[in-house]
Amino acid sequence: MPLARHPAARPPAASRAASGDAAPGPAAPAPAVDRPSRLSPWAHGDYAVIGATLAIVAEQLVEAADVRAGEKVLDVAAGTGNAALAAARRYAHVTATDPAPALLEQARERARAEALPLSCRVAGVEALPFADDSFDIVLSTFGATYTADEAGAAREMLRVLRPGGRIGLASWTPRGFVGRLCHAVGAHLPPVASCTSPTRWGKPAHLAALFGLPPSQLQCRWRRFDFRYRSAAHWVQVFRDFHGPLHRVFAALEPARQQALEHAITALLQAANTAGPGSLVVPASYLEAVITRPLASSPAALPRLSPSTPS
Repeated sequence: MPLARHPAARPPAASRAASGDAAPGPAAPAPAVDRPSRLSPWAHGDYAVIGATLAIVAEQLVEAADVRAGEKVLDVAAGTGNAALAAARRYAHVTATDPAPALLEQARERARAEALPLSCRVAGVEALPFADDSFDIVLSTFGATYTADEAGAAREMLRVLRPGGRIGLASWTPRGFVGRLCHAVGAHLPPVASCTSPTRWGKPAHLAALFGLPPSQLQCRWRRFDFRYRSAAHWVQVFRDFHGPLHRVFAALEPARQQALEHAITALLQAANTAGPGSLVVPASYLEAVITRPLASSPAALPRLSPSTPS
């Protein structure tokens, strides 16, 4: 029997309006747009299906970052807004940015459903359209780690943060499940010189060097997220269909190489499964880090960062 397909996410509001299925009430204004130079890999698939399962990571991160009512919070590479909405629930003034407009539209829909104020801007983390010292807190749950310019991303996050402000990051670790997954996927792709692993941000020493700050400015905690799916085949199906970068990887491969990659991921999942044959529970470690920008620093004095060598 073929595996039942995962139910597709609802189309954005604009698509529903065209089909007569728009939500009642006045239409919300379109988000401000600062278009990235190229299409984000997250524009492929439908990350909302996966992102919804990671909401607990965002809730824990905003607690670790001590988000308070009235603070100005920026969620970069926000996707469908997990961290942004978690901060808004704490009565912060929140802005979400992402290079994929469709993901931000879903974040706005979620905010409307909870009657939460949320500002959205289409922008990549490497070029944030905000003045220096604009925010009290900058957050990212995994999204920022996928940047192609990690030095530029770190510098921008520091630039828009006020002195004494906090950066809260959740980053997969190199030796955890996602690190092993990245290695398995990479083994089936041709080498790309400019590619860096998102799990580099899951090492405290790398973060300290990347942000040009002493380790004393970082508060780190190891955490675990459990991927919970019906089976290994179900996990592969969901991520192949809806995870933008992985969707694009499979689409770029010839059928034989697609099958080989699917088998490799399935074997990795089955080896990591702690639930037995009736279900799938795969623990994945991640680093929760809160970085405090020194009071004495100014945007002009911030270091010109370059990618550091992971320890």
